[in-house]
Amino acid sequence: MNGVTDDNTPSKKVANQYERGYDYTKYWDNRDYENAAEHIAIRRLLKGSHFRSAADIGGGFGRLCILLRTFADKVTLAEPAASQLEAAKEVLAGTDIAQVQMQADDLSFADGELDLVTMVRVMHHLPEPSAEFTEIARVLAPGGTAIIEVANYGHYKNRRRHKKEGKPLPIEPVSIRTVKADEPDAIAFVNHNIDTVVGQLAAAGLQLDSKLSVSNLRSQRLKKALPKSVMLAAERITQKRLAKNNFGPSIFLKLKKA
Repeated sequence: MNGVTDDNTPSKKVANQYERGYDYTKYWDNRDYENAAEHIAIRRLLKGSHFRSAADIGGGFGRLCILLRTFADKVTLAEPAASQLEAAKEVLAGTDIAQVQMQADDLSFADGELDLVTMVRVMHHLPEPSAEFTEIARVLAPGGTAIIEVANYGHYKNRRRHKKEGKPLPIEPVSIRTVKADEPDAIAFVNHNIDTVVGQLAAAGLQLDSKLSVSNLRSQRLKKALPKSVMLAAERITQKRLAKNNFGPSIFLKLKKA
């Protein structure tokens, strides 16, 4: 369960990253477009479906759980950080959404207990996600659905840069840490090669059904220049069209358990 740091040395995978004094709720300040874009993607991928039991893995303070509840009879927020679960008490107050502390590579669900699993904005911190994928496959019932969001290294800007430099896109995770790690087990920040991830998922028994390119207009300049309604209208049009080329910074994969 080791990953890589920005200098390519081994690092301990830290699932419980938000116990280090970081208030993840503040991260979403001024990110209304990104939040709405992810809601659009999930609604599109789950349209027409309804599930018995679902879990949002590494779901933080429950940002997506209320949406998932419209698609499932039972929803569990499965989150490793006690501080995030504490914040979720307020966000999910008045709902029947369960809140349970657990890590993605050690899920406390029975084999085949769930028929929908989501894992969004977690892959960013998992240089080597095979253990997590194995657990997701284990807890999914046969024919169950998983939606996994992947931080995409091969987005349009990087593809263009690599092509200009005559270099192929790396197949391994790439650290995007901008500040040198100050702890031996510091949180990983990586972007992934989508094809590599799809292969890892297939090895765990999760077959790709469809994908969307999400947050395609993620840009501080655009957010200042354009109304959110215009950006979201463009987002709805482009998510499916741009998925083939893995255009955006965030790729949502819809998978089925074989």
